[in-house]
Amino acid sequence: MKKLYFAPMEGITSYTYRNAHNEMFGGCDVYYAPFISPSENERISERHFRDILPENNKDVCLMPQTLTNRADFFSMFQLQAKKIGYEEVNFNLGCPSGTVVKKGKGSGFLKEPDGVDRFLDEIFSKDNGKISVKTRLGYYDGEEMERLTEIYNKYPMTELIIHARVREALYKGEPDMVSFKKAYDDSVHNIGFNGNVFTKEDYEKVVKEYPDLDSIMIGRGAIANPAIFREIKGGAKLENKELAEFTLLLADRYMQVLKSEIFTLRKLKEIWMYILWNFPDDKKLSKAVRKTNSLEDFKQIIKNSLILK
Repeated sequence: MKKLYFAPMEGITSYTYRNAHNEMFGGCDVYYAPFISPSENERISERHFRDILPENNKDVCLMPQTLTNRADFFSMFQLQAKKIGYEEVNFNLGCPSGTVVKKGKGSGFLKEPDGVDRFLDEIFSKDNGKISVKTRLGYYDGEEMERLTEIYNKYPMTELIIHARVREALYKGEPDMVSFKKAYDDSVHNIGFNGNVFTKEDYEKVVKEYPDLDSIMIGRGAIANPAIFREIKGGAKLENKELAEFTLLLADRYMQVLKSEIFTLRKLKEIWMYILWNFPDDKKLSKAVRKTNSLEDFKQIIKNSLILK
């Protein structure tokens, strides 16, 4: 069994979601926190750091992640994370968001492999703790990964997690398994795979093809099916009643944190855009979820559709 990671999804997989998911479904070995990005004034706000505070993640195995293109900012984050108990952090070279990329961060940094090399050289020259890296295959073309692999092989990262797409592909189409296999074969590191794992069968297919993988990271597939880690480990399949109970639990937890029905509804709707993948033919449910503007109505829709139906 490979290690199972819950991918960081900005705006969704905060500690509120992680704790509720862990309580109801479990099965995930490590939750990766959405990235924290130091600002230009070299500060990380308390609001951002709150998401990874140990007291907010008591029963969750968490990996903090940062996104930056400045080695001094990375080291600042690493030291602050270490102060609250994290001996390892993850460096994000995969985020494809336009606002991130235009600043030369995330997968936008991959346009400058020499810059990535200098960055890694500086952060690994310090003894501030363990570092893993999450990357894409390149910016424009998977062939860019050949040069990136040469760079990554120079540094003692604990793991290299590869989202098997280039930045330009965003989340569209199939992963580039040709370029991934070359990186898998050529890398000296423990390799994690990320990309289009939506079912237990998808997991088994990847593991069969790449038996030496260290881990599998699942993002959208885990939001759509929060029981996927449990299923992969031989547990029960997801039931509609569980989805309803999970949604209602999230509603309560978000209300406690956000103190707003409007903001809570927005969060739930964002999550349900993925959950609706489980009901491709239920146009009535999809329309009701998308159209409602009331939290109480939303909760009743879920109850009627998944429990009382």
